[in-house]
Amino acid sequence: MANDHDTGYKLLFSHPEMVRDLLIGFVEDDWLHSLDYTTLEKVPGSYVTEDFRHRADDMVWRVRVGGDWVYLYLLMEFQSRVDRYMALRMMVYQGLLYQDLIQRGEVLADGRLPPILPIVLYNGRQRWTSPTDIFELIPPVPGLVEQHKPRLKYLLIDENAYSDRELASARNLVAAVFRIEHPTTPESIGTLLGLLNDWLADRPDLRRMFALWIRATLMHQAEYRIVLPQVDDLQELNVMLAERMEEWAAGFRAEGKQEGMQQGMQQGMQQGMQQGEARALMMMLTQRFGGIPAEVSREIACATAAQIEVWLGCVLTARSLEDLFGPTQH
Repeated sequence: MANDHDTGYKLLFSHPEMVRDLLIGFVEDDWLHSLDYTTLEKVPGSYVTEDFRHRADDMVWRVRVGGDWVYLYLLMEFQSRVDRYMALRMMVYQGLLYQDLIQRGEVLADGRLPPILPIVLYNGRQRWTSPTDIFELIPPVPGLVEQHKPRLKYLLIDENAYSDRELASARNLVAAVFRIEHPTTPESIGTLLGLLNDWLADRPDLRRMFALWIRATLMHQAEYRIVLPQVDDLQELNVMLAERMEEWAAGFRAEGKQEGMQQGMQQGMQQGMQQGEARALMMMLTQRFGGIPAEVSREIACATAAQIEVWLGCVLTARSLEDLFGPTQH
């Protein structure tokens, strides 16, 4: 299932239109926006070692700037788990790419290396928390060694950082992908399919690619849980979804109800455990110190679970109620 999703993403970003919309829509840089993206060209991934080929193949693009090339390195991160050492992996990939460019004689006319923009596109559920510069993975070192710590920073594009309102504000294919992966309602998918069908009216290849990817996404992601027949046309896919809208919406409602029940059960269990610990504390206090003043009982009743645990841990060694609760009025 995860491999299907990886493959779908590689198919999506095998089209220059997707790379262009990623850079125009999600990278804030006027110079990058001024480039001629009709010159985008995919670079073979032959430079990648066998150990890394399954993660980095077909993820390198170049765009012409004047008479030279700027290399854009795209690495898609599909896992929901954040990768703490992504900065190290990007440094390795970039070094391998430069090594291959030197071997092929594709350096600049004066022998210098072409610039590379390393990009990580992350579509996991949690926000990305790992360092984006390998420098941050290495602790401070006194003196000269600190000056020679490596620095390599990648550009992170985290889907979770954008609201649906932000993504809906522009005509952008990558924004549509982000919205499909993080749906607001079942009905919103039909709207997106209609938009994509209009945007790609003169691109049957892209319409087919999106239809295949969306179908796989709808069937495999937990938010959807919908079974669809094989289809490779956006309009046909939209019709099928409309026919199943009630079933799909019911699944959303059931999912929300189930989550609510689970949350309620969890809260109930936590409250029950807290009440049980409070009763146990009252019994132990009564056995050790006799009657319990009303203000102590009220303090225990209003206390957090963490505070009750602290009192339970100290009740056997406390010499008096005052040691635990301070001065009380009898």
